[in-house]
Amino acid sequence: MDMSELSAVVARRYDDELIPLLMDYVRIPAKSPMFDPSWESHGHLAAVVEAAAQWARAQPIAGLKVDIVCIPGRTPCLYFEAPATQGLGNDRSILFYGHLDKQPEMTGWRDGLGPWTPKVEDGRLYGRGSADDGYAVYAALTALGALDAQGAPRPRCVGLIETCEESGSYDLPAYLDLLAGRIGTPTLVVGLDSGCGNYEQLWVTTSLRGLTGGVLTVEVLSEGVHSGMASGLVPSSFRIARQLLNRLDDPATGRVLLPELHADIPPYRVAQAQTAGRILGDQVWKQFPWVGCSHGPDGHAHAQPTTTDPVEGILNRTWRPALSVTGAAGLPSIDQAGNVLRPKTSLKLSMRLPPTVDAERAAHAMKQALESAPPYQAKVSFKTEGSACGWNAPPTAPWLEDALDAASHAAFGRETAWIGEGGTIPFMGMLGEKFPQAQFLITGVLGPQSNAHGPNEFLHIPYAKKLTAAVAYVVAQVR
Repeated sequence: MDMSELSAVVARRYDDELIPLLMDYVRIPAKSPMFDPSWESHGHLAAVVEAAAQWARAQPIAGLKVDIVCIPGRTPCLYFEAPATQGLGNDRSILFYGHLDKQPEMTGWRDGLGPWTPKVEDGRLYGRGSADDGYAVYAALTALGALDAQGAPRPRCVGLIETCEESGSYDLPAYLDLLAGRIGTPTLVVGLDSGCGNYEQLWVTTSLRGLTGGVLTVEVLSEGVHSGMASGLVPSSFRIARQLLNRLDDPATGRVLLPELHADIPPYRVAQAQTAGRILGDQVWKQFPWVGCSHGPDGHAHAQPTTTDPVEGILNRTWRPALSVTGAAGLPSIDQAGNVLRPKTSLKLSMRLPPTVDAERAAHAMKQALESAPPYQAKVSFKTEGSACGWNAPPTAPWLEDALDAASHAAFGRETAWIGEGGTIPFMGMLGEKFPQAQFLITGVLGPQSNAHGPNEFLHIPYAKKLTAAVAYVVAQVR
């Protein structure tokens, strides 16, 4: 295998073909079912799957089979299968994973950008979904095509691209069962839906946090009343909600207080965080778009992170629970807010969990903490939704560790780096249980400022090219 030529071929494919295809993909508002209950009638998920399938069927990969698989009432999946080459036999398989559904629009896109308005600027493709995770199917088959063009031997490869990931992958188990006979037992699972600590080397995801949450509702009145008449006598539903949140985390530090939501951090994960911390330094926290101001002593004051220690920062976002309030109801917009004491407040809570914490147990602990003995005997409910356990990768086999390091040096000129991720990919936990003997390469393009799920999300094009070449290198080492 000529790595220089392979990298050049991959780069040309991105420039000439893949970036235009991904721009078309960005234009389609293929929101995940959680954010588009009418997804089936709107047809956006079907459209992005069909577009990917049409492209895939045209790829020069010998024996490639591409199917759109649909279970009635469930989101569609794309499945592909490519037999082994150069006489390797089909006893070893690689399973590729990705998804084509997207997060909702969000506000805050800068002028000239938008979630469904693709724009290439300074080597970045802006728009919703290309980095999370629309590029995955295109990258996977481009890697296989580049290997086949050189005649480099590779094992059998299959791929499962879903459209329910941003909703917790609740449709995925049905497809795993349906396709179990075709997938077989993979030797290696390659997931391209994760992140990278920088854009300078191959990053391998060692763990993913779990997720639980739901909607907390506090009711004190059956209807709103004049605040001048009632305030001071009727307790504010917002103040009660604030008190209840204090049962979950320390308002001064953000440390989660419920013991059921914590886990011991394995020493080898601490060691990997220490190495990653040395590589990334202050970039661990400086990567975020902090609000700046000009009244500091050096003129560069800004909002502060919970810690500026790179290692503690990595551990905070990968192995420790954290609460976020991601939505609210019962609060009128500022221009419509009169002098009314509101009858109720609803807050949507998102709790990230350590990789080894049971998400259902955590959800139950949150419900108990929030609903028991409510202040002022207010009507309090916490309706849980969308729990998903995290994932801690199995020990990496020596052959894979060697292949990853060689791939990173070949594609990037630097060593591989290992880091946990703060996000949740339920698929990983599902496959970890289904294929306990498989090795995992979980990686992705979501690096500094890429802002998945938020405004100004982008795909870092040079990194995507090199990552695709690195993945191709690893695929060729599976024998």
